[in-house]
Amino acid sequence: MNGPCKESTENENQDRETAATARQAEALEAENFRTEDSHFALETEGTQGLGEPVLPTLYLESCQARSVVPASCLLRQGSASELNLRHRGLGPQGAWALASTLTSNLYIKRLDLRDNGLCGAGAEALAHVLCKNSIISDVDLSENQIGAAGLQALCAALALNPAVQKMRLGGNRLEEKAAQHLAALLLLPTGLKSLDLSYNELNDLAGEILGPALAENTRLTELNLSWNHLRGPGAIAFAKGLEANIFLKVLDISHNGFGDSGASAIGEALKANNVLEELNMRNNRISVTGALSLGLGLQVNQTLRILIISKNPIRSEGYVSLLKSIRNNRSSALELLDLSDVQVNRECDDLASSVNVILPGLCIKNNTSRRKDYPPASTPSQPASAPSGSGLISSIPL
Repeated sequence: MNGPCKESTENENQDRETAATARQAEALEAENFRTEDSHFALETEGTQGLGEPVLPTLYLESCQARSVVPASCLLRQGSASELNLRHRGLGPQGAWALASTLTSNLYIKRLDLRDNGLCGAGAEALAHVLCKNSIISDVDLSENQIGAAGLQALCAALALNPAVQKMRLGGNRLEEKAAQHLAALLLLPTGLKSLDLSYNELNDLAGEILGPALAENTRLTELNLSWNHLRGPGAIAFAKGLEANIFLKVLDISHNGFGDSGASAIGEALKANNVLEELNMRNNRISVTGALSLGLGLQVNQTLRILIISKNPIRSEGYVSLLKSIRNNRSSALELLDLSDVQVNRECDDLASSVNVILPGLCIKNNTSRRKDYPPASTPSQPASAPSGSGLISSIPL
């Protein structure tokens, strides 16, 4: 009984020693960089301002003041345009130490700080950077639990800095309170073109807040709201915002709860919207009724190129309705209709073939076997005694 416990304890001790050795090595490397850069900075003082050699020195001094271990890759950053510090466990203090460098950096355009436990305080540190740095244009702060307070600080910074065009905020526990800050941001003339809000907790109330703001937004071209809780009145309000929007080209609302009422509202939006090109509605509890309503929009829409509606219980009837709507729209721009994981019957196959004759550029994707409600296609019967390679091949339905 004591053997495994003792062995486990020894393994834990070894892991601690290994981790301690790694931290010591990193700290030693950072100290070496600090010494070298300090000497170089003194030699060039007054001639380069905040040039490349000075920035690592500022970062090391800030780390020392805040008692955090420096990220050695930043010390070697040089003039690279991308800084990737994913999964480094920076925390709020590490974010503030990093802010001292990023505020004056003249090279970094893309900043990736995904999964660093920044929380609200760390997001405020990055907001401080974005208020002053006009070079950074692409920021990934996903999976940092920044919450509404951190988002508020970031939105205030984005309102002042038109340089940021792409922001990823997925997995940050954003709820309806955060939606109020997002809505205020969408109403302002920022430089933001792509916004990722996936894997958050934006619910029906958030949808009611964001919908009117989306209607007025004149900057965003890509919006990702997948894996949230948009449903009911919130889904309808959001769809109405899409109906009035004239800039958004790519929208991902997959893995929400739009249901039939939300799908009907999206169908109405597609009648009026003449800008949207890609729409992902995968896994939204849309049944035959919702598919029928969505089809009414597809019957007149002339800009949508990609529609993903897979993983919805629309069944063969909904499938047929969508295809008929597309077939009746000779001006349809659809290039991909993804109906994966939707069971179909023979009528669906035949109708898909007729649609492809009218729209040869359309790819209809379905990887699910047919329903067994009709006899299989007639195929030549192979005698039981027929030898292998006799040339008799049975057709297998796709």
